[in-house]
Amino acid sequence: MAGFLIKRLLQAIFVVIAITLLVSFAIRLTGDPAMMMFQGGGSMTEEDLVRIRAALGTDQPFIIQYLTFLKGLLTLDFGRSFTGGTPVSQLIAGALPATLLLAFIAMAISIVLSIPLGIKAATARGRTADQIIRVLSLLGLSFPNFWLALMMVLLFSITLGWLPPSGMVGIASYVMPALTMGVILTATNVRLVRTAMLETLQSQYIMVARAKGLSESKVLYKHALRNCAIPLITYFGIQFGGLLGGIVVIERVFNWPGLGTLAFDAVAARDYPLLQGVITVLALFIVSVNLLVDIAYGLVDPRIRTE
Repeated sequence: MAGFLIKRLLQAIFVVIAITLLVSFAIRLTGDPAMMMFQGGGSMTEEDLVRIRAALGTDQPFIIQYLTFLKGLLTLDFGRSFTGGTPVSQLIAGALPATLLLAFIAMAISIVLSIPLGIKAATARGRTADQIIRVLSLLGLSFPNFWLALMMVLLFSITLGWLPPSGMVGIASYVMPALTMGVILTATNVRLVRTAMLETLQSQYIMVARAKGLSESKVLYKHALRNCAIPLITYFGIQFGGLLGGIVVIERVFNWPGLGTLAFDAVAARDYPLLQGVITVLALFIVSVNLLVDIAYGLVDPRIRTE
């Protein structure tokens, strides 16, 4: 197991270096930050540009800038925001918990709903329950996330007045954004669980378990679900990483003070240190989730450790 963990950790480090290198290079292709700071108006001289570039560190060769960025990454120092001069790490630290908590709640809602619904659809294959669940999942896939978010605001905030329409002002604020993402994720996950369970339920060991007189719940949840766990762990892990990267739309609709809103504001203000820091942190979390998925593989199926 130790060799397996070391191998996966080295792969994760390589991916992080590749991502940060690409992000650093791509951001610098968008233009000269010093010039961007004067687009809103005002006059400048060449001396002003030289002074600003020196202050921002953009007068150095790219490789020097990148090595400086990596050095700061080791201590989570991403520099200072162009707008206000606040340390980027401080801004990210303030927004990250809101994004992570929202993503975890949405993912938990999806897993809690999709596993029993997917199992029910698989065991009732072709019958009424299966048809209803499949139709509902298809409807969920057909709804754009921003449309569903707006409909929830219209119903629960404007019409019924039950929930706050935006912001993070208490537990009630989590309901609509988490439910919006959870419903969209569930629509996909139900079909995945159903497909995985259908394949597993046709296996010979399932028939043997039933022949031994085991209860149906034990056959389904202890034997069948565990043996189809690897593809589910894979997809849920990848899905959670994608959820962190794609949460910006939901955060903007609900004015959620998370990384998505922070990134959107950074793009609008051309705040490159802040944007680079947010993208890097999101990438680190996605890589970390994938690493945890690999570790879970090794725990669920020991055969994978030898690969």
